[in-house]
Amino acid sequence: MFDRTVGNDEAAINRLIDAAGEHGRVALVIDMPSSPAQLLLTIARTREIPVAYVTGLQMRRAAELYAGSAKTDPRDPWVLADFERRHTDQLVWLDIGDELLAKLRILNGRGVDLAEDANRSSNRCRDALTSISPALERALGSRLGQSGVRDLLAAYETPTALTAAGPDAIRAAIAVRSPRLATKITDAVVTALAAQTVTLPGEETWGEIVADLDRIHTQRNALAKQIETVFLEHPLGQVLVTLCGFGPRTGARTLAEIGDPTRFANGGRLAAYAGLAPIDRRSGRSINNAAASRRGNHRLKNAMFLAAFDAIQHGTHARAYYDRKRSEGKKHNADVICVARRRCDLIWAMLTTDQPYDATRTRNHPIAA
Repeated sequence: MFDRTVGNDEAAINRLIDAAGEHGRVALVIDMPSSPAQLLLTIARTREIPVAYVTGLQMRRAAELYAGSAKTDPRDPWVLADFERRHTDQLVWLDIGDELLAKLRILNGRGVDLAEDANRSSNRCRDALTSISPALERALGSRLGQSGVRDLLAAYETPTALTAAGPDAIRAAIAVRSPRLATKITDAVVTALAAQTVTLPGEETWGEIVADLDRIHTQRNALAKQIETVFLEHPLGQVLVTLCGFGPRTGARTLAEIGDPTRFANGGRLAAYAGLAPIDRRSGRSINNAAASRRGNHRLKNAMFLAAFDAIQHGTHARAYYDRKRSEGKKHNADVICVARRRCDLIWAMLTTDQPYDATRTRNHPIAA
């Protein structure tokens, strides 16, 4: 009915909402719920306006159905608005009124960044060790995930410093947080130091990079405690954590991506949103051929996959269902997806009824059924 450019400004957004309100009930549809949309989402929450989210994949495929191939700002919102008008039943309505969920989403994003930083720092540290002592890299490179090894490198950054410290000091530095590995790693380090007598150029500069590894892991540990605190403060977090496989990190990611569970009609809708529901493919002689979905919320799918994998190892019912699928000839990853899909119904029921998991309330037929 009208098309205009709106700045990311409170007054401009309010004028747009007021203008749209003259024609009926107002709803917002967005394709980017990240940081640039936070002002819009906050205003919508204040004015009690529902907000729907269209994923980037849906937008790209919807744009292909319209004439032209231009990728412009005026065309994108037109496609977005027309897609919403024609496919209201396919929209995912966001839960924007929960402050704790907003905190979890922010903390989860920070956790992903720190995980990537830790991976880059670990690779950089191994490169630094290779540059100053290849033998030392072979001894410690695969053990950088151990807190005791990081303590050792933070205290003694270079082969020269390690040689000067001696075996007793090396063992003491490792034993503070990795006591079981102290003797084994100390022997490996001493052997590596004895294998190289020359000092390679740039040792001191590379040592600064090696010492920086523990700082990122310290930040990750502090963030993990903060995520756990916020997650357990949420009422639904206390419900979700009772199900085998969901710890603070995996549960926080799952809860943040699900949001308000009542926006899903049933567990099947939740599974489809997560990309865990199989897709039927029938063409020519291919009949009743189900394939894995590549759509959905990949962050939620990864979290539920990890939770299902953990439940297979520690949960009786999940393990029995996994074994049943294995006996049918399915591969490991496909079996884990089956377990995750089956648990979607359980998770949806738990969250919508606000009831924790009770293993004694299983149905009377066999576990593997």
